[in-house]
Amino acid sequence: MRIRYVGGPTAVLELGGLRLLVDPTFDPPGDYPVGSRFLTKTAGPAFGPEQVGPVDAVLLSHDQHPDNLDASGRECLLGAPLALSTASAHGRLGEPVRALARWEHVDLPRPAGGVLRVTGVPAQHGPDGSEHLVGEVTGFVLSGEGLPTVYVSGDNASLDVVREIVARLGTVDVAVLFAGGAQTALLGDAYLTLPSASAAEAAAILAARHVVPLHFEHWTHFTQGADTLAESFERAGLTDRLHLLKPGEQIDL
Repeated sequence: MRIRYVGGPTAVLELGGLRLLVDPTFDPPGDYPVGSRFLTKTAGPAFGPEQVGPVDAVLLSHDQHPDNLDASGRECLLGAPLALSTASAHGRLGEPVRALARWEHVDLPRPAGGVLRVTGVPAQHGPDGSEHLVGEVTGFVLSGEGLPTVYVSGDNASLDVVREIVARLGTVDVAVLFAGGAQTALLGDAYLTLPSASAAEAAAILAARHVVPLHFEHWTHFTQGADTLAESFERAGLTDRLHLLKPGEQIDL
């Protein structure tokens, strides 16, 4: 497996001969409206859609927030052969978005034979009872014969959700965790994504051999970042599992 980090929540995953793009965001720094509020982006991506190249599918955690899908990302998504996301995203974006319900799966044919299975899994973008405020979000588990099992969390803030996924699907080899400890005025001090200590706990629950954080930098609503991730994984005795990529870097696992 290869993971190439673009910036923010965006990465290219290469697995089983297929290329998957996670939460495409390619717009420059600036203020981006969310209802009557705005989110502030502090840095652009390491490279643009042209450098990403063709992809087999987009994995979109949700479409309603500009830090997970922006204007350039939407254009990129609409040019892909397939995007897997929430029913809400399908309703707003249309084709090529396909709604992937919780625990439903799609089998993507691999070039050399066999399939890469993409299973939709729960994600909770805030504390209990906040979905009506933050909207619908999904995560993904990728699996296939002879392949590592990969969890892509999306914007999830709940360790109970992580436990539910393990109880239903088992542990994973690679965890791609959205881990900036996001907070906004909408929910006060509540976290909208995993803070660093919870990301380390999630890695332990998942028994992941490799952890690649995304969505922990480049926006002012993130309260934690690379330094706190490194500290939290060290305290948990999991430093050897943590791979903190810089924008533009890639890792082969």
